[in-house]
Amino acid sequence: KSGLDPGGAWHAWGMACLKAGNLTSAREKFNRCLKPPMDLNQLNHGSRLVQDVIQYLESTVKPVLITDDDYFATLRELEATLRTRSLSLEMMCEGKIQHNSYYQECLFYLHSYGTNLAIISFYMRHDCMREALLHLLNKESPAEVFIEGIFIPSYESGKLHMLENLLETIDPGLESWGVYLIAACKYLQRKNYYHILYELQQFMKDHVRAAMTCIRFFTHGAKTYTELGGKQAWLLKIKDHLKVYLQEVSRSSGRKKMAFTFRKKMSATDVSRHINTVDLQMEVTKFLHQCESSGASQMTDSSLPTLFGNNNMKMDVACKVILEGKNIEEGFGIAFRVLQDFQLEATEVYSKVAKQLVKQQKYSEIQQLLKCVNESGVAAKNDGDNIILNCLNEFKNIPAEDLDNLIQDMDSDENKIRAYTMCNKLRSAYLVSVRQEKARAVQLVQHVWQLAESSGDHVVKAICAQWL
Repeated sequence: KSGLDPGGAWHAWGMACLKAGNLTSAREKFNRCLKPPMDLNQLNHGSRLVQDVIQYLESTVKPVLITDDDYFATLRELEATLRTRSLSLEMMCEGKIQHNSYYQECLFYLHSYGTNLAIISFYMRHDCMREALLHLLNKESPAEVFIEGIFIPSYESGKLHMLENLLETIDPGLESWGVYLIAACKYLQRKNYYHILYELQQFMKDHVRAAMTCIRFFTHGAKTYTELGGKQAWLLKIKDHLKVYLQEVSRSSGRKKMAFTFRKKMSATDVSRHINTVDLQMEVTKFLHQCESSGASQMTDSSLPTLFGNNNMKMDVACKVILEGKNIEEGFGIAFRVLQDFQLEATEVYSKVAKQLVKQQKYSEIQQLLKCVNESGVAAKNDGDNIILNCLNEFKNIPAEDLDNLIQDMDSDENKIRAYTMCNKLRSAYLVSVRQEKARAVQLVQHVWQLAESSGDHVVKAICAQWL
């Protein structure tokens, strides 16, 4: 008559029927005020009214475990036990809940008015993980429901192994669980739970991704190669994962194609290349660890370069190896293999090393570097010259004698002239210019004359004019 919403009254009446133990009448009353959710896969437990019903049913009827100490119970506890025994969620030896009226009542309301997450969470609360997983599969619920309802509660309560065993029991190949497992891995990565992630990847037999996680364990947080030296066990694990993957690929290629849809794939060539990278990283780690231990290390990088980074980082590794040995020759062999294996721009690396040696005032070692480059067997004709030319902007502080020695070590006269002019040594540039073939000598001397005029060097200008 007053036009008020009767829902609240029906709900209160239904709750009263529940408390009186009249389950059939309660269903009828709740039917008039409860409605199923629009989207069964929404990430909540349904309406507040449904949650109240489930909460009451669960709180009223607790699981009862009979123990030898029961005869010590007070008369009131014994009476309560006898009164609820017929309705209780008795625990069997396997830990499963026997189906009884109250348990079924909860499931009736959840299936009629609850979300999939609410149903799955109910099963999980009552140690019915298998039922939760089967419900998830049957309803084809999205990965978020698995994460929220099953995965998070499992690892938080230390039941990850139980979950893994059940997943394998329901589907030994794990294909049905692929989408859910990949989502769980992404969730763990976002949360930075890398140890749980690694454990899960091993269970999934996802060896390529497990190897990638091991790379993270090896590199993360290390500030020195001494620290990396203590983490070399991870490099061995990376190799183990990649080798197992290669074996599985070769076994499955002979048989009918196996559908590893959710495991990361990689060509055998790429896997072999990665194994070589790990081997080389082990060699680099061992070498640089020894350098740091002996106190030979000079460089202090803000970030520690490894061969697992991009090409720029790999070039930094090559530079570091050349510079941190007792002398240039000691680390050159390993650095040369890094440059060859990853097809890096060698001249750029050698130039960076040379610039670093200038800063350290180790001018004789630049000559040793040029000797190593020329003897490597793959250096182009002008590589040595280019290394020196690329560093000329650093040469302003080099003593004249060292600078002359370096320029005289260059192969090409043209490059020597260019080097002398860049360093404003115009007289030396003139002396090399006049030794060239007549026509070319005229061009070069004219160029030196112009530079002398613009820089106000009247002596060299006069010499050039006289020769011309």
